[in-house]
Amino acid sequence: MGVMDDRPPPYDETKVTEQPSLTFSTGRIWLVVGGLFTAIALAVLIPQAIAGLPPRGVPVVAAIVDVLLYAGMVVVRFVVPVTRLRLRLGLMAIGMLAIAAVSLAAVLIVGFASGTPVT
Repeated sequence: MGVMDDRPPPYDETKVTEQPSLTFSTGRIWLVVGGLFTAIALAVLIPQAIAGLPPRGVPVVAAIVDVLLYAGMVVVRFVVPVTRLRLRLGLMAIGMLAIAAVSLAAVLIVGFASGTPVT
């Protein structure tokens, strides 16, 4: 018969939920990468808005949402306490992924609506 083992499972940093950027980071890297994502998104969305590509409001709304999501990341970084580090880093990761998703969706909508082939 086997003995019951009460020890926690061994640490496995190959698991997504155990990555250092989601467990031990200060959050600075998420702000840097989120800022780069936002800057790249704005570099694509603003010219689309200026050119008036159809549907006209999509690039403007996406740009505003991206900036608000990044501002939310900054707020989370400085408001969520270190004692809730996993929550802070998880919310920042979700914010960055949301910036990417909103931007991609807007570019695809404008691309399809304007008849521009998306390759």
